[in-house]
Amino acid sequence: MRRLATFRIALYQPDIAGNTGTILRMAACLGAGVDIIEPAGFDLSDRNLRRAGMDYLEMAALTRHVDFDRFNDWRRIDRRRLVLLSTKATQPYTKFSFTDDDVLLFGRESAGVPDHVHEMADARLLIPMPGGGRSLNLALAAAMVAGEAMRQLG
Repeated sequence: MRRLATFRIALYQPDIAGNTGTILRMAACLGAGVDIIEPAGFDLSDRNLRRAGMDYLEMAALTRHVDFDRFNDWRRIDRRRLVLLSTKATQPYTKFSFTDDDVLLFGRESAGVPDHVHEMADARLLIPMPGGGRSLNLALAAAMVAGEAMRQLG
């Protein structure tokens, strides 16, 4: 029997259709839901989104939220913990205990998330980059953190 992930991946106003499509494909394979907090920097029917997501887009459990306030209302009602991944955080994601009710929030490729979103997060996590890089590709970062959450949650 296949166990679906109950944590979710949220994208705050994503800029790049290809990254979003790749994340949707990954989430479909893992059985994780994806929340897109609009506005996105591209049309969600974009051909690059379809190309990256391939035929997995039909399998993806996607929820669109018109803005951050609506998303935040939903996750509070659903009693989900908001876990922000940020280059400004200090706690490594590998030293964090994930739970089934987590929403893993990733910011815009171009600008991250605004300060008020940082302040609302229940936890702020960092992907350490000892090689000195500034940031990782969004889809790669989401895959790393989702993989660790899946490992911990069995």
